[in-house]
Amino acid sequence: MLIHVLKSKLHRACVTGGSLNYEGSLGIDRDLMDAAGLVPYERILCGNMANGQRFETYAIPSRRGSGSIVLNGATAHRGKVGDLLTIMSFTEVDELTAKRWKPRVIVLGKRNAVLKTRGI
Repeated sequence: MLIHVLKSKLHRACVTGGSLNYEGSLGIDRDLMDAAGLVPYERILCGNMANGQRFETYAIPSRRGSGSIVLNGATAHRGKVGDLLTIMSFTEVDELTAKRWKPRVIVLGKRNAVLKTRGI
């Protein structure tokens, strides 16, 4: 049996921009994607701490070191600049692995700088 578990999350990611006219997705600083173990076009679930909305999309890399978190396309309706997001990815593992599983957690601060990491 496979169990769906949290693979990684970027906690308190601050939205830095948005573009309704983009095809869709969430642009994330490539350094932050690497820290969380996200790959381009990976499916993600986001929770907006400002309005309680949750939405699913996929991650696309933005410029390294930029600290950018950009809501694109329809997701631009789910938040605004300054909102804090929890960005989550999931994986499936076998039951034995699930019992000892630890997700990768990246806690962000001002300008989306990494404050703390767990599970790396």
